[in-house]
Amino acid sequence: MTVIVLALAPSDDAVARQSTTAPSGHWVGTLEAGASLGVEVDLARQGTDAWRGTFSVPAQGQKGVPLSDLVVKNTTVEFAIKGGMGDPRFKGELSADGKTITGAFSQAGVSVPLTLTWKGEPQFEAPIKNAAVSKAVLGTWEGALDVKGTMLRLVLTLANGPDGATGKLVSVDQNNFEIPVSRITEEGSRLKLVIAMVSGGFEGDVKSDEIAGTWTQGPLSLPLVFKRKP
Repeated sequence: MTVIVLALAPSDDAVARQSTTAPSGHWVGTLEAGASLGVEVDLARQGTDAWRGTFSVPAQGQKGVPLSDLVVKNTTVEFAIKGGMGDPRFKGELSADGKTITGAFSQAGVSVPLTLTWKGEPQFEAPIKNAAVSKAVLGTWEGALDVKGTMLRLVLTLANGPDGATGKLVSVDQNNFEIPVSRITEEGSRLKLVIAMVSGGFEGDVKSDEIAGTWTQGPLSLPLVFKRKP
């Protein structure tokens, strides 16, 4: 993957503000692992000691993947990437000026250097409010994608809440990776889903206990049938 990041230098006021809340912010770096992999990390404090964070690889269409095991202690920053294969993790040290976090990224037993550079305030997307959906699509559905002979089992759950419809997609064969459904649209018997975290989507026709349609993700366009879980 290759990512080109263009950013204006932060103002002196912005740097001063960031230094008091470090390591809160939007961080950008490049992994050199056979190819250049551009990554983005967003970190923000929640309460006194708690932190939230996400990991993105724009060129791969991965955006806002939640961090787990996120610990900030003195100048040390550690986190794992939730649901990632090979237990991807990072550990680094924040510089005295609060502008870089220098450390190592490890995955599947391989460790490579990674330096993250502060580029501004953290960038978390606000959740989309969807209209409530009909009873015909509520519940849990199971399906499988045939990706060049590799079967990936998926579990889709749709529900109505106080703020409208919500959904999640679990990739069973990818470490039970849980992905939120960003946008849910129901038009007659047609169901459309947008899964922004992986730049994916699904569109299909609802017929009794089956939703037959197409999964799209980047250049991929694959048939996908969900069947209601008993």
